[in-house]
Amino acid sequence: MKFYPFNALTSRMKYISRWGLMRSARQESLSEHTAETAIIAHTLCLIAVNINKRTDIRPEKVAVAALYHDASEIMTGDMPTPVKYKNDTLRRAYKALEAEACTTLATLLPDELQGEIGECLRVDSLNDREKKLLKAADHFSAIIKCIEEEQSGNKEFSGAIVQQQKALDAMQLEEAEYFKQHMLPCYRWTLDELSSQ
Repeated sequence: MKFYPFNALTSRMKYISRWGLMRSARQESLSEHTAETAIIAHTLCLIAVNINKRTDIRPEKVAVAALYHDASEIMTGDMPTPVKYKNDTLRRAYKALEAEACTTLATLLPDELQGEIGECLRVDSLNDREKKLLKAADHFSAIIKCIEEEQSGNKEFSGAIVQQQKALDAMQLEEAEYFKQHMLPCYRWTLDELSSQ
């Protein structure tokens, strides 16, 4: 009997901590980040389709790709952003390592599933606009983590939030602007405030 360990291995995302160089009030796992990114990506896509009337966006496809967008970190670990993006040589090397990890992960599936899940792992099946919306969701997830840390009194993330906001603003996405104006402020609310709406 042949065994396929892909799902068992991806379930270990819960053991990978993000923000490795930062002192956190609460650790965030890769699983948490991935789920939050997928929800936000889906929301951004729905904004694109239903509010901005775009016809080239597939919300479900983007949400599924978001679930896999950092799966390569099961094999590479979470490389701290200052290291990952320090220079072009490191950036290219890390991208190649991520691509190799995605290829290796896909081989842990039956042949019949490798193509479709491989596309999700590499976000190959998304168009450019969908990739930007997924990246924006990734930035929003990081911003939300920074907000949570700030609210717990941790100033360690004050630089990170500025960096993430600049990267998000540079994308110039209408959907991201909508989310930032109408949804992001709610992450600063208490449970009572959220429940009373």
